[in-house]
Amino acid sequence: MKDLTIIAHIKKYQYDELNKEDKRLIDAAKEITAHSYAPYSHFFVGVAASLENGAVVVGTNQENAAYPSGMCAERTTLFYANSQYPDQAVRTLAIAARTNKDFIETPIPPCGACRQVLLESEKRYGRPIRLLLYGKQFIYEIKSVAELLPLSFDAATMEVVD
Repeated sequence: MKDLTIIAHIKKYQYDELNKEDKRLIDAAKEITAHSYAPYSHFFVGVAASLENGAVVVGTNQENAAYPSGMCAERTTLFYANSQYPDQAVRTLAIAARTNKDFIETPIPPCGACRQVLLESEKRYGRPIRLLLYGKQFIYEIKSVAELLPLSFDAATMEVVD
């Protein structure tokens, strides 16, 4: 038996340490939480995606009484970006969340399903998606979705060797 150690490289920032572009993206993610439809969980998530061409696309989570029928903000945003700008890779994705009271204290990571969809987008465009995860106390920067999903499942996993 051999133990493997998997390390994720994550930077931790205060909001005022971010550059102007990153602040705008975080602000857009926070602002769009107002459009979230979360009448059941009362957990409002907003995402802002900066595309290769400079466009910014935003999205929110959309709940449904039949819970599996809803959609997370990350996938809503990414699917919209991929449909409207199919030749533009996402450079950076900012994620923010709040409750009825206020924004959450610590950064919110994407769920497993969203990580898988984000990883597929990295593979599709052949470039990493940088993540900015907002929390009132601090912000995480992750250089690639692959950092959040080690030993991931992708098309190469399904290749059959003759």
